Amino acid sequence: MGEEAVVSKNFIEQEIDKDLREGVYTEVCTRFPPEPNGYLHIGHAKSILLNFGLAKKYNGTFHLRFDDTNPTKEDTEFVESIKEDVEWLGADYKEHLYFASDYFDVMYECAVKLIKKGKAFVCDLSADEIRKYRGTLKEAGQNSPCRDRSIEENLRLFEEMKDGKYKDGEKVLRAKIDMASPNINMRDPVIYRVAHMSHHNTGDKWCIYPMYDFAHPIEDAVEKITHSICTLEFEDHRPLYDWVVRECEFDPAPRQIEFAKMYLTNVVTGKRYIKKLVQDGVVDGWDDPRLVSIAALRRRGFTPESLKMFVDLCGVSKAQGSVDYAMLEYCIREDLKLKKPRMMAVLDPIRLVIDNYPEEEMEWLEAENNLENESLGKRKIPFCRELYIERDDFMIEPPKKYFRLFPGNEVRLMQAYFVTCVSYETDKDGKVTTVHCTYDPETKSGSGFTGRKVKGTIHWVAAPYAKQAEVRLYENLIDEEKGVYNEEDGSMNLNPNSLEVRKNCYVEPNFDGAEAYDSYQFVRNGYFCIDAKDSAPEQLVFNRIVSLKSSFKLPK
Repeated sequence: MGEEAVVSKNFIEQEIDKDLREGVYTEVCTRFPPEPNGYLHIGHAKSILLNFGLAKKYNGTFHLRFDDTNPTKEDTEFVESIKEDVEWLGADYKEHLYFASDYFDVMYECAVKLIKKGKAFVCDLSADEIRKYRGTLKEAGQNSPCRDRSIEENLRLFEEMKDGKYKDGEKVLRAKIDMASPNINMRDPVIYRVAHMSHHNTGDKWCIYPMYDFAHPIEDAVEKITHSICTLEFEDHRPLYDWVVRECEFDPAPRQIEFAKMYLTNVVTGKRYIKKLVQDGVVDGWDDPRLVSIAALRRRGFTPESLKMFVDLCGVSKAQGSVDYAMLEYCIREDLKLKKPRMMAVLDPIRLVIDNYPEEEMEWLEAENNLENESLGKRKIPFCRELYIERDDFMIEPPKKYFRLFPGNEVRLMQAYFVTCVSYETDKDGKVTTVHCTYDPETKSGSGFTGRKVKGTIHWVAAPYAKQAEVRLYENLIDEEKGVYNEEDGSMNLNPNSLEVRKNCYVEPNFDGAEAYDSYQFVRNGYFCIDAKDSAPEQLVFNRIVSLKSSFKLPK
């Protein structure tokens, strides 16, 4: 009898197993609760895939809920982009799309309940005064002069706040907990503030809005979320989360569990910084392929499968740490290498003329789309007398161990023939413009020729039939030697060479019908994706997803 496979579970799964085993919950319900004040980034991808993955594993339910309690920063553009990102990642929320603003009436009633229980009061202190009264990590806070108002007065003042009698910042509603608590979050936190702002969902119905720490546990409880999975910065907020659920008398109570955020080295994820990059024109939007927003990664050519592989490799833990961006690149290479056709493209072209090839002749050669995956089939590519090759595939005076074209040397043209360089032409500045070769018709690829071998093989495209294209080559947006932020002034250490645009590139003609986000391996140049914004059938634009090789290796 064989041994059963040992299934390794992360600490969150172990806690869920315990809760189910002890009957705390009978099913699992998780959620992803983004605030619609910007585009999601790769850290959010981890949270989406984790929460959806847990719901799927336990045959539970997954909710997408917009935490839209702050109308000063929110926009419907961000709502739509987030929905698109979540769907693209494969997280199915079907009938479970919610907005925190759907529960504003419930939250108001919860606040009234706390006032009636003597657990909340209206405070007249300014934000600065509240901060001063709060105390420090070493010193207890001081009670607000308003803390002992009667329940009747608090109910009246809170209703007047709702009715628009007070200006922004003039009054707030605070929970009455413990100003001497060692946890500052429990020192009578603000749970409602006045904000005369129109809301994208509720319009002008409300001029008071709940604070996140008050709204979030209520949202979870109303939706009957069982496990509220969040990142470690909310660990100190958990006692307040539990307090709100308990004092508002929700049963069963959701349980908050924290995990470590995922930090990528040398990338910008802060919404404030990305917004500045967009406003300053450093990048062309929140989806600029140099960023790590989910929209940017998608536009660059990353796949949902590659992000899931990356998240799985990073794992789930309580320990904070950072991950090398090279691991993300490893994941997209692994995902694409067997899926995508290998096409020929010349990114820095010079002309190659085969002097002894008939001038008017053109022949069709057959090429495998992917040598590692026969199921991708074959394609026909045109071959003729005039070709384009890469500039660095020819040198007048080559160094040792240079096996590509130089005067007198013979190489194989990929999928075609052996050619020997006989001469070259230059412009007035000495820059090579044309290479002249002769070919041996007996050496056609696939003919079984064994007469001699060559050490170099170069790729090419047929000049009369090639499509001209724009290619964008990306490097890290950040100067990796200096790190992301300048310690002196907090500015970003940007890499001035993060984008190189090459407009005079040529690709083989097999791109008819290519659509946005379609990706390919360009032989010897890397993986490339058709740009979703700027590409058109008559003028293709490609983004380089990643180069072909990396020094990164998975740790054993």
